[in-house]
Amino acid sequence: MSIKKYIPNSITSLNLICGVISVSISLSSAATGKNLLGDSNLYLYPACLIFLGAVFDFFDGFAARWLHVSSDIGKELDSLADLITFGFAPAGIYTLYLSQNYYSTLGLGIYFPLILVLFSALRLAKFNVDTRQTESFIGLTTTATALFTASLFLAMALPGALSSVKLDLWLIVVMVAAFSFLLVSEIPMFSLKIKHFGWKGNELRVVLLATGLISLIILGVGGIAFTILLYILFSLVMMLIKK
Repeated sequence: MSIKKYIPNSITSLNLICGVISVSISLSSAATGKNLLGDSNLYLYPACLIFLGAVFDFFDGFAARWLHVSSDIGKELDSLADLITFGFAPAGIYTLYLSQNYYSTLGLGIYFPLILVLFSALRLAKFNVDTRQTESFIGLTTTATALFTASLFLAMALPGALSSVKLDLWLIVVMVAAFSFLLVSEIPMFSLKIKHFGWKGNELRVVLLATGLISLIILGVGGIAFTILLYILFSLVMMLIKK
């Protein structure tokens, strides 16, 4: 029996483990106000685990294509891992932030960002049965949503341009609501795949890449969040132009 068919699922499982640990740290810190790992930066490990999960998420698909192996179990496991790492984990980070800054105002309402888990599940279920999403996406991916959250809070927690930023309660509500909507929306998100190296047809991709690199230099890791916002904006503009 060839062991290679188990490699992609093993990598997917590492993605799932990253998400589970991220959620555990965030929600335990929200309940106790202390990091289980003893670090004063409450957002460092939950956010970094999302990034690590995204790396595993990339390589499980790469490994499956390279090894020419796939299975129905692999597809289901991948969706489950994505739900935890890119749906539950970012919701946990929002909950942690609210517990640290707005618990006296919200009480148990600090857990309202967990609605992201519901909409992430709907988005993944929709993707699994939607035959239109082969070359591009309909609605924002859970990965983009999670990377926005992880990069934003990591940039706020680390020394840098965004370290002094504090998010108002209304802004948290708007972000959670907006991303919940985008996850299940019918907005076409343009593909980031570059099929040739010419300018024509790649204009938005090149502009997005260049702007992303500049924002990374200026904002540090927070540039990832800014780039994802640009990606959403560009996709909305393209949709309006085509209409």
